[in-house]
Amino acid sequence: MKKVSLMPLIIVFITTVSFTLFQAKPWNAPADKAKVVNTVKSSAASIAEGKTLWSTHCASCHGKAGLGDGSKSAQLATTPPDFTKAAFQSQTDGSLFYKTSEGRGDMPSFKKKIADQEDIWNLVNYMRSLKK
Repeated sequence: MKKVSLMPLIIVFITTVSFTLFQAKPWNAPADKAKVVNTVKSSAASIAEGKTLWSTHCASCHGKAGLGDGSKSAQLATTPPDFTKAAFQSQTDGSLFYKTSEGRGDMPSFKKKIADQEDIWNLVNYMRSLKK
């Protein structure tokens, strides 16, 4: 009887398990959080404030223009999304506020770093300005 190498089978198994465990899972805000209405009217001043916060807290991963190409993005387990695309922009303001505040996985929580909720709403307004 010939010995059959199990190495190819083992590689396929490990690859399949790794892909299943590490693929990005959808991130949906809880329904009640998604329905929350932005309390800060979008304006030039709000967007400017959001852009300042973006430069400080977000650009290193999400990129200067929100394309997901920041200097730290390659080091992350998940690729940051492109904020200019319709899939991102179709989310509610409440969802963006929730995700920014709470974080998940590579995305840190900013509820302590950006403690003023108005500032997070300004950031949401800036994120809205990134659409193409």
